Amino acid sequence: MIFKPRQLGRDSIEKDELENDKKKCRRFGPCGVGEKAIYLNSFYFDRMYYIPLTSVKRAFKRVAMSKGGFTGKGMFATMPYLVVEYDDGKEKQCIFKYEEQVDQLVAYIESTHPEIRTHSAKAEKRLKEKEKKLSEKKKANLSRQARENIRVLENSYSYLKKNPDLYTELSLAAKKKRTYDRSNPAYKWVALFITLMGVAALGYGIYALITHAGFAMYFLLFGLAAIFLFSSANVLPTAKNNKKYLENRLDNAVAAMENYVKEYPGFPVPARYAHPVVLKRMKDILLEGRTETIPEALGILKSDLKALNSSVTVEQEEFDEIMAIKPIFLVMNYE
Repeated sequence: MIFKPRQLGRDSIEKDELENDKKKCRRFGPCGVGEKAIYLNSFYFDRMYYIPLTSVKRAFKRVAMSKGGFTGKGMFATMPYLVVEYDDGKEKQCIFKYEEQVDQLVAYIESTHPEIRTHSAKAEKRLKEKEKKLSEKKKANLSRQARENIRVLENSYSYLKKNPDLYTELSLAAKKKRTYDRSNPAYKWVALFITLMGVAALGYGIYALITHAGFAMYFLLFGLAAIFLFSSANVLPTAKNNKKYLENRLDNAVAAMENYVKEYPGFPVPARYAHPVVLKRMKDILLEGRTETIPEALGILKSDLKALNSSVTVEQEEFDEIMAIKPIFLVMNYE
């Protein structure tokens, strides 16, 4: 361990224990989760701080939305954060480049440390209100068949939650494939042009530095180079951003899920739709008395998802659920 992470909070971990735990920790972007502590980033350095897991009260995702919000039309779309609450209400917020890394970290904590809450206090309050509304909508006298199917969905849900990596990867692979499919091919040429402009600006910046062409010019040209290069980095085709790679990634995610659910006799949905949110929403459909069978509940869920578009306003928790599963249904053409 080159740098010892700095302690946050009252509790501490012995140096040797901390070094071993950090080395073996599961990494999610700039943060990590070990057996003893959660490791958090500073603005410049990854896993710069640590908080013993015994001190962590909550670990949840926070999303800063630009103008456009959930429609995805904002200039910078979303900025994801991991928020960790510890001790007596203290809070540490860590910025991530990729939202899916926050989702993976939170899902990992939820499966390995169920004592740590994975929603903010406000989100928990909204979820309780949602549950109350659902209980009011719940059909008073469910049939025996409906109750049995609800039990099947609950057990299947628990089985899936044991392996968050599989369903998280399935959702992420579908999102990446969907984004690529919907990208205008012309954008790639624009991105290439922007990148070439960045390279040219960088080259001239180096030339200006050597020839002493002016102090301000260095910052301007190097800054432009960085902006141009980074703004186009996720658009240009790369080894991990091309049609074949993304198709193979999705196929592998579905195949991995198929291998997992075949160990569970009578799993209620096809492996390509095996996500806890799918099972949860199907259960809600049965509780509301909209149907009594699992196949019909899946059909109703598909219809509900088809009806949701950028003109529909939803709460953030529901938006997160929809964004986790709708890309899966879209890339599978709701089959």
